[in-house]
Amino acid sequence: MRIVHLASHAQTIGNGTVNMMVDLACMQARMGQDVVVASSGGGFEPLLRRHGITHIPLQQSRQPWRVPSMIAGFNRLIDRFDPDIVHAHMMTGALISRFGSMRRRFALVTTVHHELQKSASLVRAGDRMVAVSDAVALTLEERGIGKERLSVVLNGAVGAPRLVCRPMARQVRLRHPNVVCVAGLYRRKGIADLLKAFALVRTQSEDQREFLPAPYLYLIGDGPERSAMETLAAELGIADAVEFTGFVADPRPYLACADVFALASHQDPCPLVIAEAREAGCAIVATRVGGIPDLLDDGAAGVLVPPGDPAQFAAKLRWLLIDSQARGQYAVRATENLERLSVERVAADYMTVYQQTLAERQSLDLRSMRIDARRTRSTNGAA
Repeated sequence: MRIVHLASHAQTIGNGTVNMMVDLACMQARMGQDVVVASSGGGFEPLLRRHGITHIPLQQSRQPWRVPSMIAGFNRLIDRFDPDIVHAHMMTGALISRFGSMRRRFALVTTVHHELQKSASLVRAGDRMVAVSDAVALTLEERGIGKERLSVVLNGAVGAPRLVCRPMARQVRLRHPNVVCVAGLYRRKGIADLLKAFALVRTQSEDQREFLPAPYLYLIGDGPERSAMETLAAELGIADAVEFTGFVADPRPYLACADVFALASHQDPCPLVIAEAREAGCAIVATRVGGIPDLLDDGAAGVLVPPGDPAQFAAKLRWLLIDSQARGQYAVRATENLERLSVERVAADYMTVYQQTLAERQSLDLRSMRIDARRTRSTNGAA
């Protein structure tokens, strides 16, 4: 099968959409598919080349004046590779795919990675739409997208080529006991709640140091809220116990040293980092939002708490930090049933979606041909 993946870029900046697309493309290439990635490029290009994937420069911008050149570039891409499937991972790619080649042979599949964006409704342009979790699918149905055009493929990151194919980053030395969070520093990731919860853990444990030595918090990631979160940590009196590392391309060494992994998101469609934390054998505390319950087997593989409630989050963090037996049990549970979170399973599910979409498109084309054949024509050929 000839597959073209469209994304705005292939940069190694921690973008979950790009990470998922790169993992999927590499796994499909391993399966023997003919894969092309079209984007403005980035640090993942060497990895794509090692997997035999052709990378084509294709600028994708939301600026209206660039639309004609984007469509022209897309049409050249289609003429060159004649794909069976075009898989658009971002909305700009979905639109130029739909309207760039009006007389097309390929089937168009669009994946909604973030239903938070209003532009997510534009995935209607696809012959078939894929949601990355049941929660995202429900949101799309509420926006009027019919179930008959919608599939769900749960994100997975176990065995991710972008990590497996690179040397393990150098080991890090973390202070113990600790809480580790890997997340972009955005408001929706609930970093403020996590800081408040951690401050409560420190305060509530001051008179119980024989059971819980002073813990530390490591925030792995960067984003527009970093300055505000550093200020908040100082206001809460925990600045000396919190380390902001900035963006880390390979978080595996931090996950390997984590006593508890925490994610306090307010909204999160299907974060890959939960699968990565499970693969590393972390005891996990996370909020019951978006696709997180699916990723944690509805609480069997990690502790789920309501979003926006630092007090409850603190109670669960403190419990796991104090109770080594419970922490060990959750660490073991995290590593069970990982097949459903593997990139290999994700690739197999997408191949099923592709085949179904192609069959539906071929059926529509056949129906159209039959309608045309039934039309009566005059002797001079006019309808």
